[in-house]
Amino acid sequence: MARQGQYRITSVAGEPVRAFVPPPLPPDPPVDARRFGRKLDRANQALGRLDGLATMLPDPHLFIYFYIRKEAVLSSQIEGTQSSLSDLLLFEIDEAPGVPTDDVVEVSSYVAAMDHGLKRLREGLPLSLRLIREIHAILLQHGRGADKAPGEFRRSQNWIGGSRPGNAIFVPPPHELVLDLMSQLELFLHDERHDLPILIKAGLAHVQFETIHPFLDGNGRLGRLLITFLLCADGVLSEPLLYLSLYLKARRSDYYRLLQSVRAEGAWEEWIDFFLDGITETATQAAQTATKALALFEQDRRRLQGLAKSAGTALRVHDHLRRHPLTTIRRAQADLGLSNPAVTSAIENLIELGMVREVTGRRRGRVFAYDRYLTLLSAGTEPYSVMGAQD
Repeated sequence: MARQGQYRITSVAGEPVRAFVPPPLPPDPPVDARRFGRKLDRANQALGRLDGLATMLPDPHLFIYFYIRKEAVLSSQIEGTQSSLSDLLLFEIDEAPGVPTDDVVEVSSYVAAMDHGLKRLREGLPLSLRLIREIHAILLQHGRGADKAPGEFRRSQNWIGGSRPGNAIFVPPPHELVLDLMSQLELFLHDERHDLPILIKAGLAHVQFETIHPFLDGNGRLGRLLITFLLCADGVLSEPLLYLSLYLKARRSDYYRLLQSVRAEGAWEEWIDFFLDGITETATQAAQTATKALALFEQDRRRLQGLAKSAGTALRVHDHLRRHPLTTIRRAQADLGLSNPAVTSAIENLIELGMVREVTGRRRGRVFAYDRYLTLLSAGTEPYSVMGAQD
Protein backbone atom coordinates (compact mmCIF):
# COMPACT_ATOMS: atom_id res chain seq x y z
CA MET A 1 0.00 0.00 0.00
CA ALA A 2 1.20 3.53 -0.79
CA ARG A 3 0.31 4.51 2.78
CA GLN A 4 3.18 2.54 4.23
CA GLY A 5 6.15 4.39 2.78
CA GLN A 6 9.47 2.77 2.00
CA TYR A 7 12.69 1.80 3.68
CA ARG A 8 15.96 3.12 2.39
CA ILE A 9 19.24 1.42 3.21
CA THR A 10 21.75 3.90 4.51
CA SER A 11 25.06 3.55 6.33
CA VAL A 12 25.90 4.91 9.78
CA ALA A 13 29.47 4.39 11.01
CA GLY A 14 29.87 1.62 8.44
CA GLU A 15 26.74 -0.21 9.61
CA PRO A 16 23.84 -0.67 7.14
CA VAL A 17 20.58 0.76 8.51
CA ARG A 18 16.98 0.63 7.27
CA ALA A 19 15.66 4.20 7.49
CA PHE A 20 11.94 4.79 7.00
CA VAL A 21 10.77 7.32 4.39
CA PRO A 22 7.07 8.24 4.77
CA PRO A 23 4.89 8.98 1.75
CA PRO A 24 3.60 12.56 1.45
CA LEU A 25 0.29 13.58 2.99
CA PRO A 26 -2.61 13.10 2.63
CA PRO A 27 -2.64 9.30 2.91
CA ASP A 28 -3.35 7.25 -0.19
CA PRO A 29 -5.88 5.59 -0.10
CA PRO A 30 -7.42 8.65 1.56
CA VAL A 31 -8.79 8.90 5.07
CA ASP A 32 -12.60 9.04 4.92
CA ALA A 33 -13.60 11.85 7.31
CA ARG A 34 -17.21 10.57 7.35
CA ARG A 35 -16.07 7.53 9.32
CA PHE A 36 -15.21 9.83 12.25
CA GLY A 37 -18.48 11.80 12.18
CA ARG A 38 -19.55 11.37 15.81
CA LYS A 39 -16.06 11.63 17.28
CA LEU A 40 -15.32 14.65 15.14
CA ASP A 41 -18.56 16.32 16.26
CA ARG A 42 -17.79 15.65 19.93
CA ALA A 43 -14.26 17.00 19.56
CA ASN A 44 -15.43 20.15 17.79
CA GLN A 45 -18.14 20.73 20.39
CA ALA A 46 -15.65 20.34 23.24
CA LEU A 47 -13.30 22.81 21.54
CA GLY A 48 -16.17 25.23 21.00
CA ARG A 49 -17.14 25.10 24.67
CA LEU A 50 -13.53 25.69 25.71
CA ASP A 51 -13.06 28.57 23.31
CA GLY A 52 -16.35 30.14 24.41
CA LEU A 53 -15.40 29.82 28.07
CA ALA A 54 -12.12 31.60 27.38
CA THR A 55 -14.02 34.66 26.17
CA MET A 56 -16.06 34.75 29.42
CA LEU A 57 -13.12 34.56 31.82
CA PRO A 58 -12.52 37.88 33.59
CA ASP A 59 -8.79 37.45 32.89
CA PRO A 60 -8.32 34.81 30.17
CA HIS A 61 -4.61 35.57 29.88
CA LEU A 62 -4.12 34.51 33.49
CA PHE A 63 -5.52 31.06 32.76
CA ILE A 64 -3.55 30.83 29.50
CA TYR A 65 -0.38 31.82 31.36
CA PHE A 66 -0.62 28.85 33.68
CA TYR A 67 -1.99 26.43 31.11
CA ILE A 68 1.01 27.10 28.88
CA ARG A 69 3.32 26.40 31.81
CA LYS A 70 1.50 23.21 32.68
CA GLU A 71 1.86 22.03 29.09
CA ALA A 72 5.55 22.91 29.11
CA VAL A 73 6.08 20.75 32.20
CA LEU A 74 4.07 17.82 30.85
CA SER A 75 5.60 17.82 27.38
CA SER A 76 9.11 17.99 28.82
CA GLN A 77 8.30 15.19 31.29
CA ILE A 78 7.40 12.92 28.38
CA GLU A 79 10.99 13.39 27.21
CA GLY A 80 12.45 12.61 30.63
CA THR A 81 12.70 15.80 32.71
CA GLN A 82 11.76 15.55 36.37
CA SER A 83 10.58 19.13 36.94
CA SER A 84 7.13 19.83 38.37
CA LEU A 85 4.91 22.85 37.81
CA SER A 86 5.93 24.11 41.26
CA ASP A 87 9.61 23.84 40.25
CA LEU A 88 8.99 26.02 37.20
CA LEU A 89 7.03 28.64 39.14
CA LEU A 90 9.73 28.77 41.82
CA PHE A 91 12.39 29.11 39.12
CA GLU A 92 10.50 32.03 37.61
CA ILE A 93 10.56 33.90 40.93
CA ASP A 94 14.22 32.98 41.55
CA GLU A 95 13.34 30.64 44.43
CA ALA A 96 14.25 27.15 43.25
CA PRO A 97 16.69 25.53 45.74
CA GLY A 98 17.30 21.85 45.06
CA VAL A 99 15.56 21.87 41.67
CA PRO A 100 17.53 20.15 38.82
CA THR A 101 18.69 23.27 36.94
CA ASP A 102 18.93 21.63 33.51
CA ASP A 103 15.40 20.29 33.81
CA VAL A 104 13.76 23.54 34.82
CA VAL A 105 15.75 25.59 32.25
CA GLU A 106 14.57 23.15 29.57
CA VAL A 107 10.94 23.64 30.63
CA SER A 108 11.40 27.41 30.75
CA SER A 109 12.74 27.35 27.18
CA TYR A 110 9.60 25.46 26.13
CA VAL A 111 7.47 28.32 27.50
CA ALA A 112 9.58 30.85 25.58
CA ALA A 113 9.31 28.82 22.36
CA MET A 114 5.54 28.56 22.69
CA ASP A 115 5.17 32.27 23.37
CA HIS A 116 7.35 33.12 20.36
CA GLY A 117 5.39 30.87 18.00
CA LEU A 118 2.03 32.29 19.08
CA LYS A 119 3.33 35.86 18.80
CA ARG A 120 4.60 35.26 15.26
CA LEU A 121 1.29 33.70 14.20
CA ARG A 122 -0.56 36.76 15.53
CA GLU A 123 1.80 38.96 13.52
CA GLY A 124 0.68 37.17 10.37
CA LEU A 125 3.58 34.80 9.74
CA PRO A 126 2.15 31.52 8.39
CA LEU A 127 2.87 28.19 10.02
CA SER A 128 5.89 27.46 7.86
CA LEU A 129 9.32 25.83 7.88
CA ARG A 130 10.75 29.24 8.76
CA LEU A 131 8.55 29.52 11.84
CA ILE A 132 9.16 25.91 12.86
CA ARG A 133 12.92 26.52 12.77
CA GLU A 134 12.54 29.75 14.76
CA ILE A 135 10.53 27.95 17.44
CA HIS A 136 13.06 25.12 17.58
CA ALA A 137 15.94 27.56 18.01
CA ILE A 138 14.29 28.98 21.13
CA LEU A 139 13.21 25.56 22.42
CA LEU A 140 16.84 24.37 22.47
CA GLN A 141 18.55 27.67 23.25
CA HIS A 142 19.49 26.58 26.79
CA GLY A 143 19.96 23.31 28.63
CA ARG A 144 20.68 19.86 27.31
CA GLY A 145 19.75 20.46 23.67
CA ALA A 146 21.84 23.60 23.19
CA ASP A 147 24.57 21.64 21.38
CA LYS A 148 22.11 19.89 19.03
CA ALA A 149 21.96 22.49 16.22
CA PRO A 150 19.03 24.61 17.47
CA GLY A 151 16.95 25.96 14.59
CA GLU A 152 18.58 23.75 11.96
CA PHE A 153 17.30 20.61 10.27
CA ARG A 154 19.58 17.70 11.04
CA ARG A 155 22.56 16.85 8.87
CA SER A 156 23.10 13.38 10.26
CA GLN A 157 21.08 10.26 10.99
CA ASN A 158 19.10 10.09 14.22
CA TRP A 159 17.14 7.23 15.73
CA ILE A 160 14.63 6.38 18.45
CA GLY A 161 15.38 3.78 21.12
CA GLY A 162 18.46 1.55 21.19
CA SER A 163 22.13 2.43 21.50
CA ARG A 164 22.70 2.94 17.74
CA PRO A 165 20.62 3.01 14.54
CA GLY A 166 21.25 -0.70 13.98
CA ASN A 167 19.29 -1.75 17.09
CA ALA A 168 16.86 1.18 17.25
CA ILE A 169 13.08 0.92 17.62
CA PHE A 170 12.65 3.34 14.73
CA VAL A 171 15.02 5.06 12.29
CA PRO A 172 13.67 8.25 10.65
CA PRO A 173 14.49 9.21 7.05
CA PRO A 174 18.10 9.88 5.97
CA HIS A 175 19.11 13.48 6.64
CA GLU A 176 19.46 14.38 2.97
CA LEU A 177 15.70 13.84 2.52
CA VAL A 178 14.57 15.93 5.48
CA LEU A 179 14.21 19.28 3.69
CA ASP A 180 12.14 17.77 0.85
CA LEU A 181 9.92 15.86 3.28
CA MET A 182 9.36 18.92 5.46
CA SER A 183 8.60 21.02 2.37
CA GLN A 184 5.95 18.46 1.39
CA LEU A 185 4.49 18.71 4.90
CA GLU A 186 4.41 22.51 4.64
CA LEU A 187 2.53 22.26 1.32
CA PHE A 188 0.01 19.90 2.91
CA LEU A 189 -0.65 22.31 5.77
CA HIS A 190 -1.64 25.07 3.33
CA ASP A 191 -3.19 23.07 0.47
CA GLU A 192 -6.96 23.61 0.60
CA ARG A 193 -7.68 21.07 -2.16
CA HIS A 194 -7.68 18.20 0.33
CA ASP A 195 -10.76 19.58 2.14
CA LEU A 196 -9.97 17.71 5.36
CA PRO A 197 -11.41 18.83 8.71
CA ILE A 198 -8.73 20.75 10.60
CA LEU A 199 -8.66 18.27 13.49
CA ILE A 200 -7.93 15.38 11.14
CA LYS A 201 -5.33 17.49 9.34
CA ALA A 202 -3.66 18.27 12.69
CA GLY A 203 -3.60 14.57 13.60
CA LEU A 204 -2.02 13.65 10.28
CA ALA A 205 0.55 16.46 10.48
CA HIS A 206 1.62 15.52 14.00
CA VAL A 207 2.46 11.94 13.03
CA GLN A 208 4.21 13.03 9.83
CA PHE A 209 6.39 15.48 11.76
CA GLU A 210 7.30 12.86 14.36
CA THR A 211 8.10 10.34 11.62
CA ILE A 212 10.38 12.76 9.74
CA HIS A 213 12.02 13.71 13.06
CA PRO A 214 13.67 16.67 11.33
CA PHE A 215 15.85 17.87 14.22
CA LEU A 216 18.57 16.24 16.28
CA ASP A 217 16.63 16.94 19.47
CA GLY A 218 13.31 18.47 20.55
CA ASN A 219 11.13 16.73 17.95
CA GLY A 220 8.59 15.36 20.42
CA ARG A 221 8.04 18.67 22.15
CA LEU A 222 7.82 20.62 18.90
CA GLY A 223 5.53 18.02 17.33
CA ARG A 224 3.05 18.43 20.19
CA LEU A 225 3.26 22.22 19.94
CA LEU A 226 2.47 21.93 16.24
CA ILE A 227 -1.04 20.72 17.09
CA THR A 228 -1.90 23.85 19.07
CA PHE A 229 -0.27 26.16 16.54
CA LEU A 230 -2.33 24.59 13.76
CA LEU A 231 -5.61 25.08 15.62
CA CYS A 232 -4.78 28.70 16.44
CA ALA A 233 -3.57 29.48 12.92
CA ASP A 234 -6.78 28.04 11.46
CA GLY A 235 -8.99 30.01 13.85
CA VAL A 236 -10.45 26.95 15.58
CA LEU A 237 -9.12 28.35 18.86
CA SER A 238 -8.94 32.06 19.55
CA GLU A 239 -6.60 31.40 22.50
CA PRO A 240 -3.97 28.65 22.92
CA LEU A 241 -5.86 26.55 25.44
CA LEU A 242 -5.58 23.03 24.03
CA TYR A 243 -2.55 20.87 24.78
CA LEU A 244 -2.48 17.08 24.49
CA SER A 245 0.55 16.27 26.62
CA LEU A 246 -1.43 15.20 29.71
CA TYR A 247 -3.49 12.81 27.57
CA LEU A 248 -0.36 11.47 25.84
CA LYS A 249 1.58 11.20 29.10
CA ALA A 250 -1.19 9.07 30.63
CA ARG A 251 -1.35 6.86 27.50
CA ARG A 252 2.22 6.99 26.32
CA SER A 253 2.46 3.28 25.49
CA ASP A 254 -0.63 3.54 23.24
CA TYR A 255 0.75 6.74 21.74
CA TYR A 256 4.08 5.20 20.73
CA ARG A 257 2.37 2.00 19.53
CA LEU A 258 0.02 3.95 17.28
CA LEU A 259 2.82 6.04 15.80
CA GLN A 260 4.56 2.79 14.86
CA SER A 261 1.34 1.29 13.49
CA VAL A 262 0.91 4.21 11.11
CA ARG A 263 4.49 3.78 9.89
CA ALA A 264 4.45 -0.01 9.61
CA GLU A 265 0.86 -0.61 8.49
CA GLY A 266 -0.56 2.72 7.34
CA ALA A 267 -3.08 2.48 10.21
CA TRP A 268 -4.17 6.12 10.09
CA GLU A 269 -7.76 5.45 11.15
CA GLU A 270 -6.82 3.90 14.50
CA TRP A 271 -4.51 6.86 15.21
CA ILE A 272 -7.18 9.43 14.32
CA ASP A 273 -9.70 7.68 16.60
CA PHE A 274 -7.18 8.00 19.45
CA PHE A 275 -6.31 11.59 18.53
CA LEU A 276 -9.93 12.79 18.41
CA ASP A 277 -10.63 11.14 21.77
CA GLY A 278 -7.66 13.08 23.11
CA ILE A 279 -8.99 16.37 21.74
CA THR A 280 -12.39 15.78 23.36
CA GLU A 281 -10.99 14.68 26.72
CA THR A 282 -8.37 17.42 26.89
CA ALA A 283 -10.73 20.25 25.89
CA THR A 284 -13.33 19.03 28.40
CA GLN A 285 -10.75 18.86 31.20
CA ALA A 286 -9.44 22.34 30.39
CA ALA A 287 -12.96 23.79 30.52
CA GLN A 288 -13.62 22.05 33.84
CA THR A 289 -10.35 23.37 35.29
CA ALA A 290 -11.23 26.94 34.26
CA THR A 291 -14.70 26.62 35.76
CA LYS A 292 -13.32 25.24 39.04
CA ALA A 293 -10.71 28.01 39.22
CA LEU A 294 -13.37 30.69 38.77
CA ALA A 295 -15.53 29.12 41.50
CA LEU A 296 -12.52 28.90 43.86
CA PHE A 297 -11.60 32.56 43.29
CA GLU A 298 -15.17 33.71 43.92
CA GLN A 299 -15.54 31.59 47.07
CA ASP A 300 -12.25 32.85 48.52
CA ARG A 301 -13.00 36.49 47.70
CA ARG A 302 -16.31 36.26 49.56
CA ARG A 303 -14.50 34.91 52.61
CA LEU A 304 -11.88 37.67 52.44
CA GLN A 305 -14.56 40.36 52.26
CA GLY A 306 -15.56 39.29 55.78
CA LEU A 307 -12.24 40.49 57.20
CA ALA A 308 -13.61 44.01 57.70
CA LYS A 309 -10.77 46.57 57.93
CA SER A 310 -8.07 44.27 56.53
CA ALA A 311 -10.22 43.01 53.63
CA GLY A 312 -8.84 45.49 51.08
CA THR A 313 -5.21 44.48 51.49
CA ALA A 314 -6.08 40.78 51.73
CA LEU A 315 -8.03 41.00 48.46
CA ARG A 316 -5.07 42.65 46.73
CA VAL A 317 -2.74 39.92 47.97
CA HIS A 318 -5.29 37.35 46.78
CA ASP A 319 -5.18 38.94 43.30
CA HIS A 320 -1.40 38.63 43.40
CA LEU A 321 -1.67 34.94 44.35
CA ARG A 322 -3.97 34.28 41.39
CA ARG A 323 -1.08 35.41 39.16
CA HIS A 324 1.65 33.89 41.34
CA PRO A 325 0.32 30.88 43.29
CA LEU A 326 3.82 30.45 44.69
CA THR A 327 5.19 33.71 46.03
CA THR A 328 7.32 35.44 48.65
CA ILE A 329 6.71 38.52 50.80
CA ARG A 330 9.28 40.41 48.74
CA ARG A 331 7.68 39.42 45.42
CA ALA A 332 4.19 40.42 46.61
CA GLN A 333 5.54 43.75 47.93
CA ALA A 334 7.16 44.57 44.59
CA ASP A 335 4.06 43.56 42.63
CA LEU A 336 1.55 45.44 44.79
CA GLY A 337 3.55 48.43 46.06
CA LEU A 338 2.65 47.60 49.65
CA SER A 339 4.80 47.62 52.78
CA ASN A 340 6.35 44.49 54.26
CA PRO A 341 4.09 44.61 57.38
CA ALA A 342 0.94 45.03 55.24
CA VAL A 343 1.76 42.05 53.00
CA THR A 344 2.87 39.93 55.95
CA SER A 345 -0.34 40.66 57.84
CA ALA A 346 -2.49 39.86 54.79
CA ILE A 347 -0.72 36.56 54.17
CA GLU A 348 -1.14 35.64 57.84
CA ASN A 349 -4.87 36.23 57.42
CA LEU A 350 -4.89 33.98 54.36
CA ILE A 351 -3.01 31.29 56.27
CA GLU A 352 -5.53 31.45 59.13
CA LEU A 353 -8.37 31.02 56.63
CA GLY A 354 -6.64 27.92 55.18
CA MET A 355 -6.10 29.46 51.73
CA VAL A 356 -2.32 29.78 51.87
CA ARG A 357 0.43 27.51 53.21
CA GLU A 358 4.11 28.22 53.85
CA VAL A 359 6.06 25.51 52.02
CA THR A 360 9.73 25.88 52.99
CA GLY A 361 9.68 25.55 56.78
CA ARG A 362 12.31 28.32 56.90
CA ARG A 363 12.22 31.47 59.00
CA ARG A 364 13.82 33.56 56.26
CA GLY A 365 13.10 33.51 52.54
CA ARG A 366 9.75 31.83 53.07
CA VAL A 367 7.61 30.79 50.10
CA PHE A 368 3.82 30.76 50.28
CA ALA A 369 1.48 28.63 48.17
CA TYR A 370 -2.13 29.32 47.18
CA ASP A 371 -2.75 25.70 47.99
CA ARG A 372 -6.06 24.71 46.39
CA TYR A 373 -5.37 26.70 43.23
CA LEU A 374 -1.88 25.23 42.83
CA THR A 375 -3.30 21.74 43.37
CA LEU A 376 -5.91 22.39 40.68
CA LEU A 377 -3.30 23.67 38.23
CA SER A 378 -0.82 20.89 38.97
CA ALA A 379 -3.14 17.90 38.45
CA GLY A 380 -1.31 15.29 36.38
CA THR A 381 2.09 17.00 36.40
CA GLU A 382 3.79 14.70 38.89
CA PRO A 383 7.12 13.58 37.40
CA TYR A 384 7.47 9.95 36.34
CA SER A 385 10.19 7.69 35.00
CA VAL A 386 10.08 7.87 31.22
CA MET A 387 10.28 4.82 29.01
CA GLY A 388 11.12 5.02 25.32
CA ALA A 389 11.14 8.80 24.97
CA GLN A 390 10.84 9.95 21.37
CA ASP A 391 12.41 13.40 21.33
